[in-house]
Amino acid sequence: MKLSSVRIRFALAVLTMLATPFAGAARAEESGASKQLSDLFAREWEFRLREDPLQATSVGRHEYDDRLPSMAPEALAQRAETRRKFLAELSNVDLAQVSRESQVSAAIWKRQLEIAIQSYELGDDQLPWNADSGFHTEFARQPEEMPLTNAQEYENYLGRLRAWPRYANEQMALAKKGLARGMTVAAATLRGYEGTFGSHVVEKVEDSVFWKPFANFPASIAESDRARLQTEGRKAITENVIPTYRALRDFFVAEYLPQARTTLGALALPDGEAFYRLKIREFTTLDLSPQAIHDIGLAEVARIQAEMHEVIKKTGFQGDFAAFLQFLRTDPRFYATTPEDLLRHAAWIAKRMDGQLPRFFGKLPRTPYTVEPVPDYLAPKYTSGRYVGSAPDGSRAGIYWVNTYKLSVRPLYNLEALTLHEAVPGHHLQGALSQELGDLPPHRRYSYISAFGEGWGLYSEWLGQEAGFYTDPYSDFGRLTYEMWRACRLVVDTGLHALGWTRQQSIDYLASHTALPLHECETETDRYISWPAQALSYKLGEIEIRKLRKEAEAALGAKFDLRSFHDTVLGSGSVPLRVLRDNVERWVAGRKGKG
Repeated sequence: MKLSSVRIRFALAVLTMLATPFAGAARAEESGASKQLSDLFAREWEFRLREDPLQATSVGRHEYDDRLPSMAPEALAQRAETRRKFLAELSNVDLAQVSRESQVSAAIWKRQLEIAIQSYELGDDQLPWNADSGFHTEFARQPEEMPLTNAQEYENYLGRLRAWPRYANEQMALAKKGLARGMTVAAATLRGYEGTFGSHVVEKVEDSVFWKPFANFPASIAESDRARLQTEGRKAITENVIPTYRALRDFFVAEYLPQARTTLGALALPDGEAFYRLKIREFTTLDLSPQAIHDIGLAEVARIQAEMHEVIKKTGFQGDFAAFLQFLRTDPRFYATTPEDLLRHAAWIAKRMDGQLPRFFGKLPRTPYTVEPVPDYLAPKYTSGRYVGSAPDGSRAGIYWVNTYKLSVRPLYNLEALTLHEAVPGHHLQGALSQELGDLPPHRRYSYISAFGEGWGLYSEWLGQEAGFYTDPYSDFGRLTYEMWRACRLVVDTGLHALGWTRQQSIDYLASHTALPLHECETETDRYISWPAQALSYKLGEIEIRKLRKEAEAALGAKFDLRSFHDTVLGSGSVPLRVLRDNVERWVAGRKGKG
């Protein structure tokens, strides 16, 4: 999974020439309609960056680096109204007069704005966090996300620290509005969550993650500026950052958690059925009913379970399925003894896959990645691994985060699958290539469609078999348990949000069908409850990618080229599954036509 805030801010990175948006396409199309569309995209993109300075920073636009978004009710209402006006403008563009690629761009853009408007209308902004992250954990990434190479950039950073109380108070006001109408995260998922605030309530400024830029200045900062910046930084952290995190923690403990809803499913929220169906469309790009998704999940679970039993036979284990899972969860051989050991294992797997990439891809990204532990302030409630996108200007590599907290629940037999998903050929490869697609408009080049991105990540795990991984039966079982985990998500997510499942029912289902540690079965269940439908995107996306490959292999026979197929899948950035199918079918038709 890619790093995200509560609302998936994933990824978005820079377009450095917004004065001539997606210049290649604009030069190729001089029709009035294409110019009209190009102008519309450019103006709306500037609106996005202006309204969300955090997003602007993430895409390499730094004129708003001293600011934070406004979450005041009037600002939210105005944004929704502006988006409606942009959509009205789109209806005046004759899309029949633009290229197919521009038509796809318009459809994706329209979908993004419609989802944003519907989310606002349903009160999505009143859910400021989920079971493992939120606006406050995203803010704690600013020392790493912001450029800090000169005095002005430090001044921008200080400006953001000083704006933190206003931003956090507006988020708290939204959370209180949600409490009043029952639009809250389920209380059952929030045990221990106060630590995500409390870890920033420190006695010594030097212990704050926000102090790091002031403790180690780059050589480009003049000595004459350092003492002043340190003084201002100490003041901003002492007077603005720490007290605000304390206020957030106190609000969460005293007000939010006691009043948070005791129900679990999205259907219990105000307009819950509409909310869950919106989330299904947002994350999967499909218009499927919860029951249809549930049934797909049950079929996948049955198929994968048969494969798991075959792998168990290869190990020579004597005992039933439940006993084998218990063996995997408790035998010390499957667990690292130190955080460094776990990180070394992950890095070695990633480096081995790096060497295999030219076999499978004709085009590789220029941007590198690294392997790091999940930050301490996130780790206890966090997933086993996640990908953090690279800086668009090349100043920071992509990061494959590995959770080294509580090593007894971080098995090595899952590590190959996890690494291939989060690093290469999964999220880093897909995300870095997308950043480098210079001819696409920014709303496509750096947006993230979960069904595509997470479907690709799960497909990447499966592809590891062809790359020479999973030679050990326990690791192969780890691959299958990860695939089973994603199939189970179709069952438990719809079960929790539409079919009346309990939290324990979900935990038990995951525990009895996968080799996930019990701790992870609990944290994953809490994630699904607090983030409806996101977990559906993995398996549904992977099913479509594998289906497209199978169809292409059958249609092309000897003309099928795996490297070219993968380049086609990744070559248009993150797209809805219908667009992906169109792209692959056009590629197949083109190869058929070649002698």
